[in-house]
Amino acid sequence: MPDLMNIAEKIASDAQGDEQVEAFVGWGTSTEARAYKGEVESLSAAESAGIGVRVISSHRQGFAYVGGLSEDAAREALRQARDNSLFATPDEAVGLARPDGIAPQEIDLWRDKLLHTPTEEKINLAIELDNACRKADSRIRQVTSSDYGDSAGEVAVCNSLGIKAYARESVCYIATDILVGEQSDTMSGSGYSVGREIDDLLPEKAVNDAVLRSTRLLGAKKQKSAQLAVVLDKRVTATLVSILAGTLSGEEVVKQRSLFADRLGDRVGIETFTLIEDPTNISAFGASAFDAEGLASRKLTLIDQGKLSGFLYDTYSSRLAGTTSTASAVRAGYKSTPSVGARALSLLPGDLNETQIIDKVGNGFYVQEISGVHSGVNRISGDFSVGAEGLMIRNGQLGEAVKEVTIASTIQKMLQDILYIGNDIEWLPSSAAGVTLAIGEMSLSGS
Repeated sequence: MPDLMNIAEKIASDAQGDEQVEAFVGWGTSTEARAYKGEVESLSAAESAGIGVRVISSHRQGFAYVGGLSEDAAREALRQARDNSLFATPDEAVGLARPDGIAPQEIDLWRDKLLHTPTEEKINLAIELDNACRKADSRIRQVTSSDYGDSAGEVAVCNSLGIKAYARESVCYIATDILVGEQSDTMSGSGYSVGREIDDLLPEKAVNDAVLRSTRLLGAKKQKSAQLAVVLDKRVTATLVSILAGTLSGEEVVKQRSLFADRLGDRVGIETFTLIEDPTNISAFGASAFDAEGLASRKLTLIDQGKLSGFLYDTYSSRLAGTTSTASAVRAGYKSTPSVGARALSLLPGDLNETQIIDKVGNGFYVQEISGVHSGVNRISGDFSVGAEGLMIRNGQLGEAVKEVTIASTIQKMLQDILYIGNDIEWLPSSAAGVTLAIGEMSLSGS
């Protein structure tokens, strides 16, 4: 492997005059295997490497990327970025990150063992998962997928203003999806396990989750429309928290495209509601010592005991807002420019587990899955209306299964109507952790 930092430094050092140059250099490898009826259905392994270059001159930004890590590739990316900057629209807010004096924390997200695990062992894990699913419950009609996947990569970021950052990480997962029931009553369920190396993966967890989430919805029917308390499954809460992250983007706030615009310091939730973004937490699968512009990651409290206390900023959005970056730049890889985003959001846990929360609620609706988030949630008005399925809560116990209903409220009201926040925090393969969450009242639209 070439020295990624050396490549990035050479590109950044070629800045001319008042020009600002940033190099984002990445390398990665991945494996994906799918099993079906004890056999390998598909297998793919890939390795990629490339360079993304940003050039800023006269308030114009140019970007270009190339595959490969050769000197010729680096020169070509820089040349194209310079050329592209000539045609860009001037923007006073464009600029590269500058060192801010915050030292990065030591975060170990790399496992050499994952790269040295034989492909055969990875394939066998997918096959074993598939076999275990087929034997797990007599009501299983079909195992639609049993997958193993992993990725490992390194990134170096360097710019002509003094930023130098290097990070590497590995991650792997197993996941399954099953169908249960008869032709007239079929439900699906998924389960997964995620880790940094193959020894972290728990096939029994993936199987048990898939079986539980599918079988308990058998016989699901519509319910009559009502106003009732709602308990959100951990995965659903993680989705809700991710939606909140979009409303807390500094760029969206500046452009008045967020329901939280002009509300800094206001009480937006109950006193026990605290929302934290902490990419330095190694339990989070979005953890990293640096953001996508090379600034050291840091812990941020966005909503503190119900009060709105901060927003997420990258360099561009912070300049728009007249403030400083919170090291919240993200990007998909060397082929893209940075933007604002969350990587490791979580709610401050409460004192009760899921069972205790359901008992406390007494009667309501337990939401296991939601759908239609992209079309049903308005981040400006706060309107929230999504499809849902789950189980009714009767006398503190999970009751009959429910499907084809809609739950609705506004994000503003939901945060004020929270009853309980669970203590069962679980880091999921997303930008947010899951936790059981009870909301005092939402509209259920059914039959």
